[in-house]
Amino acid sequence: MLRFFKRPLVVTADINLNLVALTGLGLLTRLWQLCYPRAVVFDEVYYGQYISFYMKRMFFLDDSGPPFGHMLLALGGYLGGFDGNFLWNRIGAEYSSNVPVWSLRLLPALAGALSVPMSYQIVLELHFSHCTAMGAALLMLIENSLITQSRLMLLESLLIFFNLLAVLSYLKFFNSQKHSPFSPHWWLWLMLTGVSCSCAIGIKYMGIFTYLLVLSIAAVHAWNLIGDQTLSNICVFGHVIARAVALLVIPAFLYLLFFYVHLMLLYRSGPHDQIMSSAFQASLEGGLARITQGQPLEVAFGSQVTLRNVFGKPLPCWLHSHKNTYPMIYENGRGSSHQQQVTCYPFKDINNWWIIKDPGRHQLVVNNPPRPVRHGDIIQLVHGMTTRLLNTHDVAAPLSPHSQEVSCYIDYNISMPAQNLWKLDIVNRESSQDTWKTILSEVRFVHVNTSAVLKLSGAHLPDWGFRQLEVVGEKSRGPHESMAWNVEEHRYGTSQEQKERELELHSPTQVDISKNLSFMARFSEVQWKMLTLKNEDSEHKYSSTPLEWVTLDTNIAYWLHPRTSAQIHLLGNIVIWVSASLATVAYTLLFFWYLLRRRRSICDLPEDAWSHWVLAGALGTGGWALNYLPFFLMERTLFLYHYLPALTFQILLLPIVLQHVSDHLCRSQLQRNVFSALVVAWYSSACHVSNMLRPLTYGDTSLSPGELQALRWKDSWDILIRKY
Repeated sequence: MLRFFKRPLVVTADINLNLVALTGLGLLTRLWQLCYPRAVVFDEVYYGQYISFYMKRMFFLDDSGPPFGHMLLALGGYLGGFDGNFLWNRIGAEYSSNVPVWSLRLLPALAGALSVPMSYQIVLELHFSHCTAMGAALLMLIENSLITQSRLMLLESLLIFFNLLAVLSYLKFFNSQKHSPFSPHWWLWLMLTGVSCSCAIGIKYMGIFTYLLVLSIAAVHAWNLIGDQTLSNICVFGHVIARAVALLVIPAFLYLLFFYVHLMLLYRSGPHDQIMSSAFQASLEGGLARITQGQPLEVAFGSQVTLRNVFGKPLPCWLHSHKNTYPMIYENGRGSSHQQQVTCYPFKDINNWWIIKDPGRHQLVVNNPPRPVRHGDIIQLVHGMTTRLLNTHDVAAPLSPHSQEVSCYIDYNISMPAQNLWKLDIVNRESSQDTWKTILSEVRFVHVNTSAVLKLSGAHLPDWGFRQLEVVGEKSRGPHESMAWNVEEHRYGTSQEQKERELELHSPTQVDISKNLSFMARFSEVQWKMLTLKNEDSEHKYSSTPLEWVTLDTNIAYWLHPRTSAQIHLLGNIVIWVSASLATVAYTLLFFWYLLRRRRSICDLPEDAWSHWVLAGALGTGGWALNYLPFFLMERTLFLYHYLPALTFQILLLPIVLQHVSDHLCRSQLQRNVFSALVVAWYSSACHVSNMLRPLTYGDTSLSPGELQALRWKDSWDILIRKY
């Protein structure tokens, strides 16, 4: 034991100074004056709102993607002590003193900085030279659009970070496969691949493109393993199971975990409640939960209820009636029944209340004990304020002539008998004996006489219907959400007299029954709303098309100084963008040329070099294509920053193509020397352009109109063409 203390404790470590230098430069370029400008910059106006909602625990729904990215931004606000009190209503608004700007922008900046050394590591793992790896990292370092995007409270730099981490982790796992399969090191990188893919998808749905890329490459490698006769069946089975768990099970689990944390944090009522179901709203603290707290669970004969349409489109609305009647003659000359109007009203109102009546009894109160309504029961719906019964008959609806008019029946003493019996159909029932439950049950009302189903058509009635939504009876062509209704507010009626009942409709019930939804039910609803909710995307001043991205034929003015001409633009380095596109084309042509010659048994590259070349192309070209081409199919407003994940894969490929030309296409040393000199000159020009664009990247320098126009390469090119 004493000998241990007699000798010095020596620790040896290998430090890659290239990585250290690249990390330091990445941090310097991304963290330099990070608090500037101290104003809301472009999409910070949207993400800032979500951060405030997290700070105040208020529920919100963002259809642009899962919540993990928003939670990371909110984490920065939490660490900075942000209380959520700031009005995010205007781009360019000055941040108040309580907004920790540095903390809010820190995580995107760190992600952008660490993407630089990660690019270096990826190229090394692809078995290319340190010089090539430094070239890729340098391009990531000086690319102006990546610097701009990572210095703001935006999500693209976080997405790119996890995209690159997924690729790097898989390459390290793949390279350790030959030497130490199933070792701790092997398991670490395999699991980290799945975690990184899940994080990328959790930030933006665009992350699924890189996930599919990694999954495809892993599937090809797994297929090759299955055909390896040197491995036993048990070993092959272990490899397949390990990959399935790491690349399928873990991402799915983490994706659910993101939503679990998201919903756990946002437990209060928020601004987007109305688009969610009644059951979801009732699970939030405040809002509808305050109204529905203590409601009876089971709907009984004599219950007083409000009925909300499950579909909720074009607006969330409740079954409604009022004393006004349908016009005798519509504008198109068709006649109506002149009965009391029944509509769907998008606001809470006393005329939304209905009473569930037993057709065999006259009483409109609940028995003691209550007699619950079950699936298949015949009921009548009595309008609470006018006491008229819900009715439909063979009269065309006002705006949907192929459907039946729905009304509250008025006895005019003419040959038009009441048809007010409805059969209750519980859509989400578990058995034929299910009872009708408040909030939880989705029900259809099937007309006994005509088999028509009560349905929200979604059309807005004219002025005589107060622009409310049309309700019709439609002969069922199959189930649809517009035919489903749920009880939102509910009380047991106790007053038989109309005057007393009207007072009772305003009084809350005191029966205490919980209606909390399970996590999976809440997750399913949120996920479905995110995928199906469509915002009306209008043309934006800075929106662009995918074709304009490749040629950098567009830019975005992110911020303008209110007093000087300093400004921040999302503008790429034209030398890098054009060269990256040319490198992608060159790789594709070379790949098919080599493939054609190999088909003729002419091998221009050794097997190791060929496998490295194919894998590099699969990641570079495949990553670019998967992250770029899908945008041609998207019907949404697009911006230049959507191209940045695809650009990073092109940047990784560019120096690899340059090394390939130098090593395999330059035949003599003289040709290699000349080509190397051209590459150095090219890198110098890229650095020069990056430095020229610095005022628009950091926004800390005032620019004259002429200087600004000179920095926009397309404007300068157009002037040059007109001049000559």
